[in-house]
Parts: sequence; C-alpha cells; structure tokens
Amino acid sequence: MSGAAPGPWLRLTALVAAGGTLAAVVSGAAHVGATHRLLAALVAPPLAALVVAAWWAHRRLVPGALAASALVAAAAAFPGRVVHTALAALALAALAALAVQCFRGATSPRGSSTARAPARAWRDYATLTKPRIMALLLVTGFAGMVAGAHGWPGTGRALAAMTGLALACGGAAALNHVLDRDIDPLMGSRTKQRPVAAGRVAPSRALEFGLALSAFSFVLLASAVNVLTALLALAGNLFYVVVYTRWLKRSTPQNIVIGGAAGAVPPLVGWAAATGRVGTAALVLFAIVFVWTPPHFWALALLIRDSYANARVPMLPVVKGERATARQIVLYSLALVAVTLLPWTLGDAGKLYVVSALALGAVFVWLAERLRRETTPRRAALLFHYSLLYLALLFAALALDVVV
Repeated sequence: MSGAAPGPWLRLTALVAAGGTLAAVVSGAAHVGATHRLLAALVAPPLAALVVAAWWAHRRLVPGALAASALVAAAAAFPGRVVHTALAALALAALAALAVQCFRGATSPRGSSTARAPARAWRDYATLTKPRIMALLLVTGFAGMVAGAHGWPGTGRALAAMTGLALACGGAAALNHVLDRDIDPLMGSRTKQRPVAAGRVAPSRALEFGLALSAFSFVLLASAVNVLTALLALAGNLFYVVVYTRWLKRSTPQNIVIGGAAGAVPPLVGWAAATGRVGTAALVLFAIVFVWTPPHFWALALLIRDSYANARVPMLPVVKGERATARQIVLYSLALVAVTLLPWTLGDAGKLYVVSALALGAVFVWLAERLRRETTPRRAALLFHYSLLYLALLFAALALDVVV
C-alpha cells in the first residue's frame, strides 16, 4: 500500500506491544502469576495488528513482526522458568527493535490527511469510524448491558464496555473504508468523498488506524470487563471486515442477510459485559437486530440502486429488481415484529416493552407495505429513516422496561 514509514497509530501500537511485554516480564519476575498471564495474553492483539499492518503496508517490518510473534508464542509454549524467561526477554528485545523500526523514515505519505491541517485530519479520522452507525450500535449494546444487569450495570463497567465497543466498531469501520476504496468513488456523492476514497487519508494510514482501534478494544475489554466481552467484540469486528466486506458484499445478493450478524453483535457484547455469559435472552436480542438489518438496508439499497449497479455490487434490488425487494422487505418486517415479541413471551420484558414493540412494529410494517404498493424513492427513504429510529426506540424501551 505505501512505501512510507509507519504512521502514529502503528507506532503507538508497537509501543503498547513492547510496553505490555515489559510489564509481563516484570510481573513474571515478581512471581505475580495471574497478572503475568493476563499481561502476556494482552500483548497478542497489538502484536497481531503489527503483523497484519506489516504484511499489507510495510513489508520491511515483516521479519521483525514475525520474529517477535514467534518468540512470544514460544515463551507461552514453554512454561519452564529458565526457558520461559529467556524467550520472554528475547521477545521483549524483538518488540523493542520493531518499535524502533516503526519510528524510522518519513511519516506522511502522499495523500495522507496528517500532512494537512490538524483539524481536517481529525475530522477525516473521525469520519473513518462511521460515527452515526457507531451511535446506533452503542445504543443496542448499552441496552443489552442494562437488560443483562436487570438495572444499572455500574458506571465504571458501563464506561469501559461502551468505550471498548466503540473502539471495535470504529476499527471495523475504518478497515471497511480501506477495503471499499475501489468502489466508493463509483457509488456517487454518498461515498466518493470518504477520506480514503477521496485521497485525503492514505490507505496505509487508515489500515493502521483501524487495526490499532481493534487491538486496543480487545485490550480494554479483556482487562477492564471480561474476556468473553472482548472475544465477542473481536468476532463482530472480524465478521464485518472479513466475511461481509471482503467476501459477501461483492459475491451474493444475500450479502446483508448473512452479513447482518456483524451488526447484531453489540447486544451480545453488552449482555456479556454485565453478566459474563451469553444466554437465551441475549441471543434473542441478537436475533432482533439480525432480522431488522435486511429491511433496513434494502430500503437504502432501493434509494441508491444505480450506485450499487455502477459498482457491480450485487445488492438485492440490482439482482432481483425493486418489486421483489419490496416484497422481501414486507416479509422481513413481519418476521421482525414476531421476533421482537420473544423477550416478552420468554418473561424477560414487561408491558412497557411489549406495547412499544407492537406500536413501533405496526408502523414499520405499514411503511413496508406502502413501499410494496408504491416502490418509489420517497417511500424507501421514509422506511429507511424510520428503521433507524425504530431500532433505537425499541432498545431504549427494553432498557427502560428493566429499570422501571
């Protein structure tokens, strides 16, 4: 991607990996077993980010990144004190050397917004995280946390969980910008001015940014919340980037049906943050977002059908046509109403929630049916914008139902 030196985000990631290894070595020398194991495990995410960034954007870092990874893995594999200590020391030396390599060379590749005004650069990096989408995901994640805790989950835990979730969502979004940089210019004004597509942020910088946020998300959630929460956030991140963006989006009209699983992970993250486990009630929240995603996204796809066609993305309106898509939206809308009643039928929600679910769902189905009868951009826009409000209000009702 780039012949320039690593940017500030990858440099920070390298420092975190080296610092974490140093802390693990010190804790091991002090015979703090549990802390040592946790610190050693938390080195893995930033180290993995370094390996990926080196492979895709900075090939001169590949030998050092692979050597450090091999030494960290070897230290974990050999618990014998003498061998383990020697390998850990070598891993620390390798990561320190890798960090030094990351600080060598010019820092601003052509097209990077880091070479522009700082305010514009920060706006571009904020745009990479897709803050509007992130906000909705945080609503569903926080509601899942409140529902799991059956009340207020605790301020410290809530802040840590939502910050970690935000980092995971932002990291995945930034990596989506990198992978979609070839089709974004083909899809009209909505996407051609995105930072990477427009050339304001170099792909290598966006890659480093996305990997850093993803790694820091795992470190924060695993250390301040619990490991299950961190694993779930990472799974959602990888599914969105690798399975949906890299594979499904360009290969099948069912892309958003399957890929919707990524956006349905935040309620699981919130529930696991509150309870340390994932049960039936949490899976029901996952199912609600999963079933909501196709009608929501297909309404948008109807609005920008020509853009998807220009980019050769096989969205359902492009492949099956507008009428068939509108019929599918109605079917999924009816299924959505049924799924939203499950928390009440299972005894996990009360009257406030079920009344809200029925009222909000009735409007959703009504708008979907009107779209089926008259498949116009105006009808599609109404359903798309309402679907965003619908999901936020539905999960807010769930959280309020538990609290009151």
